[in-house]
Amino acid sequence: MQEIQKLQSRKKFLLWGAAAFSSVTVLRFFGRTKKKKPETVKMLAQDGTLVEIDKEHMVSIKKKITDSELQHWIKTKQNKNND
Repeated sequence: MQEIQKLQSRKKFLLWGAAAFSSVTVLRFFGRTKKKKPETVKMLAQDGTLVEIDKEHMVSIKKKITDSELQHWIKTKQNKNND
């Protein structure tokens, strides 16, 4: 009789342990929120250095600069630095 009770208590212990382990693993996968990696854009600053800017802080006009505008911008910056 006592041996049957030991066996049943051992089974209960194992079942409770398995239930606790499975609930911990389920909570581990579903309870955790992932940190959102900030999206950055590499841009060229006016002084010629490369900087990274968060997309949140940018105002998107979505207009690309033309080659002639870029060349004119570089020439004016060089002329200002030489003066």
